[in-house]
Amino acid sequence: MKALTKTCFNFKNQRNHYIGKVRDVYDIGDEIMLMIVTDRISAFDVVLPKGIPFKGQVLNQIAAKFLDATADIVPNWKIDCPDPMVTVGHKCEPYPIEMIVRAYLTGSSWREYKNGARQICGIKIPEGMKEHQAFDNPILTPTTKAQQGFHDENITREQIIAQKLITEEEYTQLEDYSLKLFKRGSKIANEKGLILVDTKYEFGKKNGQIYLIDEIHTPDSSRYFYLDTYQDRFDAGENQHQLSKEFVREWLMENNFNGQQGETIPEMSDEIVNGISERYIELFEKITGETFVKADVNNLESRILKNITGFLE
Repeated sequence: MKALTKTCFNFKNQRNHYIGKVRDVYDIGDEIMLMIVTDRISAFDVVLPKGIPFKGQVLNQIAAKFLDATADIVPNWKIDCPDPMVTVGHKCEPYPIEMIVRAYLTGSSWREYKNGARQICGIKIPEGMKEHQAFDNPILTPTTKAQQGFHDENITREQIIAQKLITEEEYTQLEDYSLKLFKRGSKIANEKGLILVDTKYEFGKKNGQIYLIDEIHTPDSSRYFYLDTYQDRFDAGENQHQLSKEFVREWLMENNFNGQQGETIPEMSDEIVNGISERYIELFEKITGETFVKADVNNLESRILKNITGFLE
């Protein structure tokens, strides 16, 4: 199975080409952004050496569905999806933070808690909590948006405002949007037998209007548990059956890779790559309730170029 790990197109009115961790972004005419979601996969802010077949299609199509399903809460950047791996949208000036909403003590928050932390981004966490335990109410723990090769850093609401990264009025609006988006995402997940555990949102601004940008509620930006097994596994102190990228991080950690300098990324066998691909497809089908239809990957670059060119014309 072929995976798309790199693009280098030159479209009409193209201003620049930015390569992110998993997305290749093309600035067209300073008005629209053209985002190609590749099959690259990252963990611990490191891009892994092999692509995951159909991962880009999964992420792009899930994000498109959730952007459409939440457009009544906040305007979003999406204009159209001319290809299964491509979204075209409004070019916005991104805010320099990411809004992380957490409903459960798990993942990085659990690792910090286990090491003695009782605050996350200035929010107090009660004593005596267990891994995967639900908070009384979802909490909002923002991070900085790091440049490629660097880690995002936790930051408090007060620090964001004091450093004038965002005005207090705008930050309050982003908080409100984030919690409403999470509530909607949780409702949709519950209807499909899943729990939306945590997720991140990114926002930008265009002509004075706040937009939701980038992906939303995908397995790269979110973590899901299975609703029917959550309580029994929690009561037994067992790991949760989850659909997210956390299983990739766990596999890396089991093989002595934590994203630190000098560490070697473990070998990604075909079995590992195909297993990750199957997990992404599983999440698509579970969260959307639809059968995943694999796009033709025989001539990936040609297909994408043809579809984008047709849209731009």
